[in-house]
Amino acid sequence: MKICEPKSDDDFKKYYELRWKILREPWNQPRGSERDEMDDSAMHIMVCIGDEVVGVSRLHFNSDEEAQIRYMAVDERYRRKGIGTMMLEELERRALERGARYVVLNARENAVSFYKKNGYEVVERTYTLFDSINHFKMRKFLDE
Repeated sequence: MKICEPKSDDDFKKYYELRWKILREPWNQPRGSERDEMDDSAMHIMVCIGDEVVGVSRLHFNSDEEAQIRYMAVDERYRRKGIGTMMLEELERRALERGARYVVLNARENAVSFYKKNGYEVVERTYTLFDSINHFKMRKFLDE
């Protein structure tokens, strides 16, 4: 199991495929809905086992001090094996290296406990996606 960045067209195809499969397909969202305007300037990481992509996530900056993690997804067959924590730690390290003081994210309700275990605190309830998935803004200060 290793963390890497998607580089080739094939890497990005696998990366976005997992992002769509986990975060959009269950709610009948079209392909392309797993992408946004920040993808071109963001940092992307994925966890691979051999040639298979089993986890993906993205980091971008909202300001010099605030980094944001989005689109965290782990293949259902590989959950509870430390992949999510591995990606969080890597993205937090990269955010800190680039001067961020804290990281924010919008966690789905079923993932709030995972992020709390990794040092994040709930700031506020934010929005409901697809009329069914409650989200909570969470934050972690990197110097603590």
